[in-house]
Amino acid sequence: MKGGDIIRQAKELAEHVVAQRGMELIDVEYMMEHGRWILRFYIDKPGGVTVDDCGDVSEELGVILDVKDIIRCAYDLEVSSPGPDRPVTKENDFLKYAGRRVRIKTKQPIEGRRNFTATIDGFKEGKVLITDSENKKWEIPFEDIEKARLEIQLGISN
Repeated sequence: MKGGDIIRQAKELAEHVVAQRGMELIDVEYMMEHGRWILRFYIDKPGGVTVDDCGDVSEELGVILDVKDIIRCAYDLEVSSPGPDRPVTKENDFLKYAGRRVRIKTKQPIEGRRNFTATIDGFKEGKVLITDSENKKWEIPFEDIEKARLEIQLGISN
């Protein structure tokens, strides 16, 4: 099974587990790190998640993933808080975090660029609105975003 299929199936399995606990599934990653496959879930809730929250979700997801057997090789399961440089993965996130700095990588170049560091202005009609450090405004189609993460800003809480 390809990485994208694993991520899609893992998201589907995790959404229910996380929602049952009053939390939100922020993102799922499946990647090779230091010679080991890692399946990483980022979860959050108002007020933040605790180590116990992560442990409980990890335990339940571990059982479900073993039963469903969507990954046929050895891997490590991690459940974590998204942290201050949290992934920005949903359309609504770009409204929620308007005014914050973000790093965006696009699937294809836009005017010769794939990497943007800018301030989020909002989201409108399927496009993420940002302003870069040179005060240039960009409209990036949401479906063209490969990855987006908030930049860490001292003194700013999520």
